[in-house]
Amino acid sequence: MRIITIANQKGGVGKTTTAVNLAFGLARAGKTTLLVDTDPQANATMALLGRNEPELSIYDLLARDSPLDEIVINTDENGLDLLPSEIDLAGIEAEIIGQVGSQTLLRSKMQPSLPKQYDYVIVDTPPSLGLLTLNALAASTEVIIPVSASYFALNGLSQLERTIELVRKRLDRRDLRITGVLCTFYDLTNVARDVRTILQQQYGERTFKAIIPKNVKVEEAHSRSRSVFDYAPRSKGAKAYKQFVEEVISRG
Repeated sequence: MRIITIANQKGGVGKTTTAVNLAFGLARAGKTTLLVDTDPQANATMALLGRNEPELSIYDLLARDSPLDEIVINTDENGLDLLPSEIDLAGIEAEIIGQVGSQTLLRSKMQPSLPKQYDYVIVDTPPSLGLLTLNALAASTEVIIPVSASYFALNGLSQLERTIELVRKRLDRRDLRITGVLCTFYDLTNVARDVRTILQQQYGERTFKAIIPKNVKVEEAHSRSRSVFDYAPRSKGAKAYKQFVEEVISRG
């Protein structure tokens, strides 16, 4: 089982879009997949469920000891399940910050109960390096970092790498690795090309060959609670995410 966190403390880099389409793409490739939404904004949850609020969420798992199998939702996509989020999760950090093991709470609650049939667990995270993101990293074996092709995109990457290293050393996750860096919101500008070049220089082969372009069809798909593969299969966004999914599988 590969447990992959999609992380970047910067907002607006396509983190949720990447998590959702990776999960859909893996399920379509015949991989049983669980998408875990750890963001209180619950955008990944809405991308799959629309405006239908779940009865239980990851908040109930972390704060109320509700069993995992009572919270996980089977989606309309064959092979894809969802551990949903909700706005109540915004207060979880204040509730658990003083608890022993607060940084590994998700791992201790989720992993012992994960059905072995899942090939992949994809974890979407908030745009911060707070307690929820630390929990996601501590529960994972891999990290994928989406980076938008914009002027300020590279700010904070070194801080994220330091955080990952601290999780390895202090939270007993020595197998945690950066699987790759994904360039998102790419357009044909000098800034975008410069960002792509710097990523390749800094991360080498860990830079995904797939490049996610600016593509309105991807956002339209989310607003209709569909994957881009269903909504606009011939769009540039769908083709780019298909290549990305294939690369993720090949790096297993």
